[in-house]
Amino acid sequence: MTEFRNPHAGLGALLTPQDSVLLLIDHQAFQFANLHSHEPTLVVNNVVGLAKTAKVFQVPTILTTVLEERGGLMIKDVQNVFPDQKPINRSFINAWEDKRVVEAVKKTGRKKLVIAALWTEVCLAMPAIQAQGDGYDVYAVTDASGGVSIEAHDMAIRRMVQAGVTPLNWLAVLCEWQRDWARTETLGALAEVLVQHGGGAGIAFDWEMQLLGSKAKSA
Repeated sequence: MTEFRNPHAGLGALLTPQDSVLLLIDHQAFQFANLHSHEPTLVVNNVVGLAKTAKVFQVPTILTTVLEERGGLMIKDVQNVFPDQKPINRSFINAWEDKRVVEAVKKTGRKKLVIAALWTEVCLAMPAIQAQGDGYDVYAVTDASGGVSIEAHDMAIRRMVQAGVTPLNWLAVLCEWQRDWARTETLGALAEVLVQHGGGAGIAFDWEMQLLGSKAKSA
């Protein structure tokens, strides 16, 4: 009798920087204009935090836009994290139908595909479901994505889960990539990302660092 193995359980189901590739899809002005599942500034904060985190861990990151000549460029706060990278500008609604996007992911040699996109129900769900079917382990970053309504966002997540996609938030990605606070080589840069984009967690982290700094000075 063959033993069943759950691919979504166990240590191997968690992300590492070495096996991850990040795909950021359509974080453009036009897409934000009809975003109603989240406060748009929150999604901006989260996707920029995610992008900066990927840069800290040297995770290959692919940017793509749809009809940017009409819908606007990738927002500057994301583009500025990767100033030398030109996003792949598509006509396909489903980014995974654009061979250039697929080839860019394949070139990394990584099989854990982390995706954030606008909108969740279209530009996240479609490539996530197709890539999962193509043999990738797909992770959908739900709070760095958003839909035209709360219902649209929620139904898209449910649909992706049915297809085997793993939903998580951007701070979960950060913690899985870091894994151990004793890994000091990334800790300094990661602390900056947390303070800038981590909300309450970032404020608490900054406070803790200040307290430690005060104790060190008084010792």
